[in-house]
Amino acid sequence: MKPALLCTLMGVTSVALTACNADEVFNTRPDFVIGNIQHQDYDGQSDDLLTAGLGAAGLASATVPAFTDPQAPTAAELRRLAIYNNYRALVDTSPGGGYGHLFGPAVGNPGDRIPGREFIARMVVPGTTVPVTVMAQVPDAFDPEFPCMVTAPSSGSRGIYGAIGTAGEWGLKKGCTVVYTDKGTGTGAHNLATNTGQTVTGTLTGLADEALFLAELAPDQRERFNSQWPDRFAWKHAHSRQNPESDWGQQVLQSIEFGFYVLNTLYGRELGNGNTLRTITPRNTLVIASSVSNGGGASVRAAEQDDRGLIDGVAVSEPNVNPAVDRGFTIRQGDGPVIADHSRSLLDYTTALAVYQGCANQTSLNRDSAPLNAVFNPPETGLNICHSLFNKGLVSGATPDDWATDAQRILNNVYGVQPEQNLLAPLHFGLAVAQSISMTYANAYARAGVEDRVCGLSLAATDSAGAVVPLAPAAEAALFAVSNGIPPTAGVNLVYDNAEGQPTNLAISASPSSSQVDYGLDALLCLKSLADGEDVVTGTALTGAQAELSDAMAGGVAAIRASGNLQRKPAVFVTGRADAVLPINHTSRPYVGLNQRVEGRHSQLRYYEILNAHHLDVLNGLPGVGDRYVPLHYYYFKALDLIWAHLTEKQPLPPSQVVRPVPRASLATPLTEAHLPAIQPAPAETDRIIFTDSQLRIPD
Repeated sequence: MKPALLCTLMGVTSVALTACNADEVFNTRPDFVIGNIQHQDYDGQSDDLLTAGLGAAGLASATVPAFTDPQAPTAAELRRLAIYNNYRALVDTSPGGGYGHLFGPAVGNPGDRIPGREFIARMVVPGTTVPVTVMAQVPDAFDPEFPCMVTAPSSGSRGIYGAIGTAGEWGLKKGCTVVYTDKGTGTGAHNLATNTGQTVTGTLTGLADEALFLAELAPDQRERFNSQWPDRFAWKHAHSRQNPESDWGQQVLQSIEFGFYVLNTLYGRELGNGNTLRTITPRNTLVIASSVSNGGGASVRAAEQDDRGLIDGVAVSEPNVNPAVDRGFTIRQGDGPVIADHSRSLLDYTTALAVYQGCANQTSLNRDSAPLNAVFNPPETGLNICHSLFNKGLVSGATPDDWATDAQRILNNVYGVQPEQNLLAPLHFGLAVAQSISMTYANAYARAGVEDRVCGLSLAATDSAGAVVPLAPAAEAALFAVSNGIPPTAGVNLVYDNAEGQPTNLAISASPSSSQVDYGLDALLCLKSLADGEDVVTGTALTGAQAELSDAMAGGVAAIRASGNLQRKPAVFVTGRADAVLPINHTSRPYVGLNQRVEGRHSQLRYYEILNAHHLDVLNGLPGVGDRYVPLHYYYFKALDLIWAHLTEKQPLPPSQVVRPVPRASLATPLTEAHLPAIQPAPAETDRIIFTDSQLRIPD
């Protein structure tokens, strides 16, 4: 990095200023920012950037921050609860799991809180109409003589604080400005009955120019919809008609620009004539694109699309990337099968998991060994799913055990799910991960509206019998702080409107074709058919409106494919081999292979595949999970450390490798560094991941 060059420019025009140096321009508000920029200072005691004043102990506490008035929480109360929930959703804060000594707010930060300033606004990507939230957090420790910035797009479909415990924590503790975006996801819940949604601070509003999202329905359309489908919600990620994922890269780049605007508002050189000179610029600022899961994928896309040199390096964990399909290379783990059918889209493999996993839960291995399978997945529902699949010719065998085994075979052999992912998949099905992703992304890719009710699915609160009911006012008031952005969440469920009898919570709905409570399998098969472009049961092509919808989804998927070209930027991926949300044969692994094909010897991407690690560290606090798996979060922070050392000290990045941590075997045994071997600067040949002869080879 080099210091900014300054010209003596008192009274000169912006033209003359630009002629002096391309970076030396007046600090002007970006055109993509709409409305007011909200600004708040935090003293680092009563409140702060990282923990909302809760501190490390407060974040780990089971005592949930409360509202003074549950039906009218303040913006500050909503922010505190949002930070509490978003932090705990991504980081295992349970005793013995590493929190407090391996990672956490107090590690390397004795005060455990971060004083500083927070700026929040709404922005739009050119060509879109639905606003996206952007935020810049500037810690008091920020040094304008050594400026640094970290991107933190939200994980999953979370809101603006969705990466607070991951990229946010690491960047703030480094003294870097952290720039966040909700990526056009977040809560954005439009109650169609009351016509209200959330503002950027989480309070409720009925004004379109203040809301994160209100569905594009004319008053008479909304009235007709409500009369037929009362008490429903439209959700931003699913129903904005924007396919926000297609703009994730641009949103991250805009968040960086917003960050530079904020920094120069604070630290730029005052010219004395009402103008401020931009003295903190991409040329003198270290910028690391980061985050996890969907946020990691957004930062990868930003690096691919960065044609202005905004980003210096990339460090992401378990990124949701959909690599462009390239059959010119294969993937092989150890002496296992050669995988040529890699790079399936998220919609393809997730709809497959939604259809088949409920039956695969019933294999003898899963019944005996999969953690909490029986707790989260009623066996009778699983058997009904198997029976329905068999009757439709989608699994084969003579007994329910045979059907379950065949469902597992289909997921592993046809859809490329690694066997290491099988053990956690039942728990994820019980948490409705694949089901919720399938519904949300099918709608998003098709740019469908809430009124389209794709595959007869809608969103609403339900009672214990599964019937639709109004969401309680206190629950709606808390949505911003409690929701993960993708129902079922915070009291809003997936509803199968075409269920036998009446609209019913999908999880306990009976399919019309079977009259069995089979998790609304008809709806899930409909989503799979739209993803495949043909009827899954009959194998025939879709026609009419279904064909048009399927084509729209295919276009949406094409728009989010990653190119594999990181423009020679140094980059680090860490991914857990047991990732049961984003199967590695369709995400990180093929992206590495594609990058090798695109950039070849110029590639600076390193890939670290972590054994005994998975996608959702928060589950490590559960019995049967934390004793078998280690926190991927620990290695994500190590990846950020490696990129930092590479960019600031020119330390070489370690070669791509398999890392072999050892689980602690019992939740009573505290996790220590002894369980977590380092990423090696010179790994053994038996641990190296290599790309040779058009094949990505990964050791067992």
